[in-house]
Amino acid sequence: MKPTLYQVDAFTDAPFKGNPAGVMFLEAFPSETWMQNMAAEMNVSETAFVVADGMHYEIKYFSPTMEIPLCGHATLATAHVMYEQGMVALDEGITFNAKGGVLKVAYVEGALEMALPRYELFKIETPENFEAILGFAPVAIYEAEGWVIAVANNEAHIEACVPDFTAFKANGLDKLMITAEAAVASKADFVVRCFAPIAGIDEDPVTGSAHCALTPLWAERLGKIKLISHQISKRGGVLELALEDHTVLIKGKALTVFQAQLKI
Repeated sequence: MKPTLYQVDAFTDAPFKGNPAGVMFLEAFPSETWMQNMAAEMNVSETAFVVADGMHYEIKYFSPTMEIPLCGHATLATAHVMYEQGMVALDEGITFNAKGGVLKVAYVEGALEMALPRYELFKIETPENFEAILGFAPVAIYEAEGWVIAVANNEAHIEACVPDFTAFKANGLDKLMITAEAAVASKADFVVRCFAPIAGIDEDPVTGSAHCALTPLWAERLGKIKLISHQISKRGGVLELALEDHTVLIKGKALTVFQAQLKI
């Protein structure tokens, strides 16, 4: 029988919100070329390919243009399908082995909680032309796992940003997060937008793995280890976060939009 392909909206409980991910369970991984072609066909931020390995699961992620070592929202989407389809009991945890690390997911109080690795942050100099490209001067700027992370002094700068992706690529900003403390009236602690034109994702709707860096950053800046993030993309998403030593806990919900049988 041909494998089933799922599309899941992650970090939301409403359709057409959050971040869509493709999910496919396989008996063995096909070639990287095949998986890359399938991810391009899906044309969502990431598609996850999963193979059972005893009590664990091997997982690979592909954007429309390249393999990604770790993807939070596609991990959440995969676990959601596994619990929803009865592949795993709700009281059992799931362990995924990814290129980016060992990822654990559990069903907790009606949501899914992922344990992802904490990223180390390094302060860097502000790239040349940053203010001209982004429209604000960052109050701090960091690098983490290939991402440039720029902190603005207010949420309005994040909302107002109109990205110029050609300029991003020309100035070494092809994996960029911009973030700020949330406005006083907000229910979130901080807001963020993520851009990854290098991976074929101009603006990612909701980026779980980004919070491997954002959680320790805002935990230090705000003096708290439990946080709420609001990713203010067009689709938007909310993440519940907690910092535990070298681990970032990310909690969210997901919704299956469709499942389809492959004909190839």
